[in-house]
Amino acid sequence: MSLIIGIDPGSRLTGYGIIERDGQKLTFVDAGTIRTETPEMPERLKRIFAGVERIVKFHGPTEAAVEQVFMAQNPDSALKLGQARGAAIAALVNLDLQVAEYTARQIKQSVVGYGAADKEQVQMMVMRILNLSIKPQQDAADALAAAICHAHASGSMSKMAVLNALGGMARGRSRSSVRRR
Repeated sequence: MSLIIGIDPGSRLTGYGIIERDGQKLTFVDAGTIRTETPEMPERLKRIFAGVERIVKFHGPTEAAVEQVFMAQNPDSALKLGQARGAAIAALVNLDLQVAEYTARQIKQSVVGYGAADKEQVQMMVMRILNLSIKPQQDAADALAAAICHAHASGSMSKMAVLNALGGMARGRSRSSVRRR
């Protein structure tokens, strides 16, 4: 069993979502947004860092997933988004969490099955996967989607490691049995 925090960084609203993974079962724990209602960027970054740190200390996740920055048409927006992402990652790493990073396309592909899905489709699938009765706010839904993506990816990676180990053992046996003939 593990707790996974997903982060959808933003300079004004940073979404977070926490899920529990128990084998193949995913369960909703918490979700919301960290609001940075101040015009000064350094103060926003401080609030993002403190907000992520507070949430991690309260819930104690063991794994973290953060959405990667995409290149926006506006370079200033991309820069601010990168700074917000850096503040969130710094808070996670400061609390000894390893951070997995996923592109928006990877997250959408994992959750919706279509890498170019829109925000509404992501929200609806997050509701279904986590059996929620109400639609989560967009930033929180995106963060939950990042956590779900990580649960799928890390679960698949664990399965692949086991399959590779078993495959290697099976290949080893078949080779040795061939040599004996």
